[in-house]
This record gives sequence, C-alpha cells and structure tokens, in this order.
Amino acid sequence: MKNKSKVFKILLAIIILLVLSVFVLFFTNNTKIDKDEVFVHVPTGANFEDVKKIISPYIKNMTSFELMAKTRSYPEHVKSGRFLIKQGMNAFQLVSTMRRNVPVDLAFNNQERLENLCERLSSQIEPDTTKLLASFRDSVFLKKNGFTSENVFAMFLPNTYQVYWNISADEFRDKMLKEYNKFWDKDRIAKANALNLTPIQVVTLASIVHKESVKKSERPVIAGVYLNRLKQGMPLQADPTVIYAKKMKENNFDQIIKRVIHEDLFINSPYNTYLFEGLPPAPIAMPDVDAIDAVLNAEKHNYIYFCASIEKFGYHVFASDYNEHQKNAKKYADWLNAQGTTR
Repeated sequence: MKNKSKVFKILLAIIILLVLSVFVLFFTNNTKIDKDEVFVHVPTGANFEDVKKIISPYIKNMTSFELMAKTRSYPEHVKSGRFLIKQGMNAFQLVSTMRRNVPVDLAFNNQERLENLCERLSSQIEPDTTKLLASFRDSVFLKKNGFTSENVFAMFLPNTYQVYWNISADEFRDKMLKEYNKFWDKDRIAKANALNLTPIQVVTLASIVHKESVKKSERPVIAGVYLNRLKQGMPLQADPTVIYAKKMKENNFDQIIKRVIHEDLFINSPYNTYLFEGLPPAPIAMPDVDAIDAVLNAEKHNYIYFCASIEKFGYHVFASDYNEHQKNAKKYADWLNAQGTTR
C-alpha cells in the first residue's frame, strides 16, 4: 500500500512538472521587445521559414513558437500582411496574432506628381513604386475609365484610407477609382457641367487654385478669376503652371521656386499657361477637397487679374482693370526686390 502511494505521488509530481513545463513553454512571455508593441510585415508568397526570420528579432524562444505553430497548423496556412506583436505575448498568442492582418491607415496629400504619390504609397503598403506606376498607367484601365497616363493623377483624392498592407497595386487602384466615382456624385457633376468642365478639368483647375492660395476663404475668388479668363478665351497666365513646367523641363521637382522670372514665361510646355490657352493637360498638384469645391462653387465677379498682397501676407489683391493690376503687380515686384528674392 505504501509503495502504491509512493508511485502515485511520483506520477503526480511528474504530471505537475509536465503541466508546468508546457505552461512555461507555451503560455508565458515569449517576446523580447523594448516597447509596448511592434508591427511586422510578411510579404506575399512568404512561407513559414520566412516568417521565423521576420519575427526572430522579437521572439525569446523560437522552438516554443515553432512547436505551437505546428500544433495549430500555422506553417501550412501562412498569411501575408501586417501583424501586431505586443510585449508579453506567449507562444499561443503569437501564433494567433500572426493570423490577424491589421489594416493600415494610409494617408496622402500635397503630392505634386503621380511619381511622388507612388513613392508615398510604397512607404505604407507592399507594392513598390514600379508596380504602382505600371498599374495606374495601365492602358486598358485608362481607356476604360476615360483617363490618360498624365491626368489619371486626378483620380487620387487626398484623404486617409484603411487598406491592408498586402493589397495589390491593381486592388488599390480600383479602390481609388471607387472613391473617385463616389466623390463625383450627381451634385458635383451637375456643378461641373454648369461650368462646362469635366471632373478631370475641375480637378486640374483646382490644382492651380490649390497652389495659388492656402486661404480657404480666398480660393472661390481665385477660381472665379480663372473661370472668367476661360470664358473670355484669355490665357490663364498662372504662375504655378510655369513653375511646374520649369521643374518638368529640368526634371527637378525638388527645387523651390518662389519667383517666376521673364524668361520662364517662354518655356515650351503644354503646362505653361502663359504660352498655351486653356487648362494644362493634367493637374499640376494634388488639390485638396476644399480647392475642388472652391472651383465648383466659385465666386461670381468681374475680376480677371490678381497678385500677392504685401499688406496682408498670404492673401491676394484682385482687379478687373489691367492698369490697376499693373500697379498691384509693381508693388509686389518692388517688395520682392527689396527682400532680395530672385527665385
């Protein structure tokens, strides 16, 4: 009887040790991160060996994770995406978290070209700049949706969008098209038609308005000036388009140009609205929604000229008479000269 009792106690101790070992192995902290959490990214097509390499800097005991992963059939069902590892996670929780793809709050605004936008996007999602550009400029997509390789830039509305990190370039493009079509509802299309402009042309004009002023209260006035010029068959003569043409000609969009000089006005580019009447072939920047709505709800007036104000910085002075405009322009030019601003 005593022997049976001793054997029972030994077996019980072994069972307790085994349970404790399993608990320690699988259900205690198995992370080694020095902050509360870290995101890891598993690329499309990755296998279990790839995952182990990706998460190894944050795992204390890889054997523990590997055993739990195999127990839960994870190696056969590896997912690509963005995954959140929190400090203190155990092996069981780590396998669970590697199955939960966490969306990205992707944000973009103030991009000057499609190439700049692609660089911004590729820093937030898996597709690289080359794949994104190829998708956005796919000839079949462009023809089907009424875009060109230049003006497809108008499709991208600055905002924050929730997407998965491993979204494909085509999936992202199609999502942006859906957002674009949703934005251009019946009301906005009716307003564009009333101006005798297409949505793409509205965005193109809005990009100029966006570049001219950051003052929301002034944008409808500026939009009204350009619409007056279009109605009268006058060149827009918008300095931001000349700056864009210069940057494009020199293939240098990093340069900062504060002043347009006389020789710039003769740059042979369809984006130069001093040389060519009408709107440029595509947006010269990514206008925000406020600038787009400023065009659609432009102020009606008789102004056809404006230049920067030296009394109220950030704002402009407007004129309907050329002589009056020349006086305003001279004041601004004199002020620039006094500041030593040559470019």
